[in-house]
Amino acid sequence: MRGLFRSPRPTGLGGLLLAAVFGGAQALSIANPWNGQPLWWLQLLSMGGLYWLVERAASPRHAALLGGLFAWAWLGGTFWWLFISMHTYGGLPAPLAVMAVAGLAAALAMVYALACGCFKALAPTNRAWRAIVFAFSWLLAELARGQWLTGFPWGAGGYAQLDGLALLAPYVGVYGVGWVASLVAACVVLRQWRVLALVALLVATADSVVQPPNDPAARLAVTLLQGNIPQDEKFELGAGVPVALNWYGEQLAQAKTVLVVAPETALPMLPQQLPAGYWPGLLQRFASGEQTALVGVPLGNAQEGYLNAVVGLQPGSPQPYTYAKHHLVPFGEFIPPLFKWFTEMMHIPLGDFNRGAVGQPSLVVAGQRLAPNICYEDLFGEELGARFIDPAQAPTIFVNISNIGWFGDSLAIDQHLGISRMRTLEFERPMLRATNTGATAIIDHRGRVVQALPRLTRDVLVGEVQGRGLNATSGWRITPYAWWVARMGLWPLWGLGLLAWALAWMGARRARRL
Repeated sequence: MRGLFRSPRPTGLGGLLLAAVFGGAQALSIANPWNGQPLWWLQLLSMGGLYWLVERAASPRHAALLGGLFAWAWLGGTFWWLFISMHTYGGLPAPLAVMAVAGLAAALAMVYALACGCFKALAPTNRAWRAIVFAFSWLLAELARGQWLTGFPWGAGGYAQLDGLALLAPYVGVYGVGWVASLVAACVVLRQWRVLALVALLVATADSVVQPPNDPAARLAVTLLQGNIPQDEKFELGAGVPVALNWYGEQLAQAKTVLVVAPETALPMLPQQLPAGYWPGLLQRFASGEQTALVGVPLGNAQEGYLNAVVGLQPGSPQPYTYAKHHLVPFGEFIPPLFKWFTEMMHIPLGDFNRGAVGQPSLVVAGQRLAPNICYEDLFGEELGARFIDPAQAPTIFVNISNIGWFGDSLAIDQHLGISRMRTLEFERPMLRATNTGATAIIDHRGRVVQALPRLTRDVLVGEVQGRGLNATSGWRITPYAWWVARMGLWPLWGLGLLAWALAWMGARRARRL
């Protein structure tokens, strides 16, 4: 241990290069390029490397530089595929698209630079406490990135732990999992074996807690549609639009299961713009019998505004069920202030949408309560958690409809699948995913992919999903995470992080006085 802390300081170009390498390793850990799976051990190694660099930094400013460079490499290496949407499909010149991705990563990396600099300035002398303060510093940075300026928490460190520390997700959520991973990494560097033993005990205890089985009647037969309409043709009247209308129309008419789901903007036109008889025909198709369809379609008009929506068609309902997307995508679904010049440089349709409310009602199908979410809305567990305020009315199944076609055949597909898997672990609810190009899948309540379609294929997935939370006699209807996040959002994590900083600050002041 003494040798570690007497080793040369990672100053100069060598230290900066190491920070970038460790950050790149963190990006690989979220979803590796050879099979798209997360690597929990690589994420721990990368965080351990970062902690070693920060521990050996010459000053808070130096620590901030190292932490910022780590985060820049990690974030840029995670969502590099934004280049595809801006350049390939948006028409933005390649140099500007590269600059945009690098600039976004740099802007988000600033919160991690601040966290590392503050930690270095406040670092306690007690090593166990120092590891804890580092983990809380990283947690505060993750929370800030995930919530400030509409939030973009894609690639948060906790997602790499799907096959590792995510056993704690039903208790603390993805941010709490990321906190534990940061703590473990720091404790390994500092050789704080007692703290590590306590973490191991908590993980083992969490893994031993299993919900009672549900009623077998909670099984629901489903059909998930994956149209694979090329993104550069999807909204073209002479290309992708007629293909989508014909194929999805046929599949919706032929489906035999109780539930059939079509992806985001599967019908790429407003209902009033569809060919004569198309929309009334769909309404009539599901007006009788026992089948329900969830279909992604834009709604609205020029006077009232537009919605990116899911429409539920089922018998016995005078009006179709509607879920309107709440968490809109900047530049794609709304234009942030002062950035209209940027969006005008790209050729991306569907500019400005109205927001739906948080915690919209579920759709009841065969006794199951289905909670739709659109595109990257499943990235925001605290918003999905708003539906769990009343356990008796909490969702039993999540349904995500997406179009990741904007990002081609990239790791965005694998990363988004991992995000959905994390939500199933946090809430112990299964997730149905119907997407345009992938990953169309059925995920069970333990985060396991039960069935999936090959990406970039036009295909239909027919399967079964087991709803959760209908057994009123079991006593435990929702997870601890669902309970507290529904009532308090992420404020408990904010409070713990800020408390840790306050205690560290008071300790640092006391030490200076002595």
